[in-house]
Amino acid sequence: MEQKRLKYTDQSLSGLGKASRAQLAAVLRKSTGTVTPAMAAEVLSVSRVDAAKLLSRWAAQGWLQRMRRGIYVPVSLESERADPSPEDSWVIAEAAFAPCFISGWSAAEHWGLTEQVFRTVQVSTTRRFRNREPKMGGIAFRLRTVSEKEFFGLKTIWRGRTRVKVSDPARTIIDLLSDPSLGGGLRSSADMLQNYLASKEYRNVGQLLSYADTFGVGAVFKRLGYLLERFAPDEREAIAQCARSLTKGNAKLDPALPAKRLVTAWRLWLPEGWQAP
Repeated sequence: MEQKRLKYTDQSLSGLGKASRAQLAAVLRKSTGTVTPAMAAEVLSVSRVDAAKLLSRWAAQGWLQRMRRGIYVPVSLESERADPSPEDSWVIAEAAFAPCFISGWSAAEHWGLTEQVFRTVQVSTTRRFRNREPKMGGIAFRLRTVSEKEFFGLKTIWRGRTRVKVSDPARTIIDLLSDPSLGGGLRSSADMLQNYLASKEYRNVGQLLSYADTFGVGAVFKRLGYLLERFAPDEREAIAQCARSLTKGNAKLDPALPAKRLVTAWRLWLPEGWQAP
C-alpha cells in the first residue's frame, strides 16, 4: 500500500530550529523523490559541502534516510520503522544509477507479463559498479551494464514527479532472450514470452524481430526462433526470418544450464526437459 505523502510545514518539523525547519521544508518541496547535495545547494544557495553537512545532520535526526553517499529520501512521519523503505524503488534507481532503465523481471512485472513477485529491482545502466547487487534502504537491486546503443525500445514512466525509463514489453522479451537470468531463469522467461504472445495489447512479433535485429546478438534469433516454433507455430514468416538470421556456431537455450542435446536446425543446445518442437 502506498504511503501517504507528508505535507511538510514548519509545525510538522518539530525537533528542529526555526531556520533548519525552513531549510528542510524548502528542500522537501523541491524534491522529486530523492534529495542530493547538489539539489539542496541550489535550493538553499549554499555550497555543496555545506549542503552535504545539512543532509547528513537531517538524516541523523531521522528526517531523511541515506540510500547511499549523496542520495537521500524523505522519511514519512507515518512510518513506524526506524529505517523505512522508500515509497518507490524506481525513483531511487534513477537517482543512484542513471543513465539507466528498469529491465528484466522488474519490467515484466510492470507490464503484467508475470505474476511472480521479485524482491530485487532489475536495472540496466551504462555505469560500472563494483557491487552489482547493492542494497539501499532495504531495497535490493541487480545491476547490468549496457552500452548507450542499447537504450532503445524504452518507455518513460512518471513516478510522482520523477521520470523513469523502463523497457517496453517487446524490448523486455528481447532482453530475456539475450540472457534468461534477467527473467529469473529459463522457465520463468519462457512463461513471460508466452504471456506476451497471449496478450492482445502487447503482442507484436514484428517488433520482436526488429528489436532482435537492433540488438545484434545472434543467440537471440536462435532462441526466439526455437521458442516461436514451440509456442507460436502459426508465426511461420517470423520463424523463417529467425532461421535466415542465424549466425555461425552453437548457443545454449540457457547459458546457465548444462545442455547435451543439439537442435541443429536452430544451432541451439537444449537443457534437460526441453525438446525440439
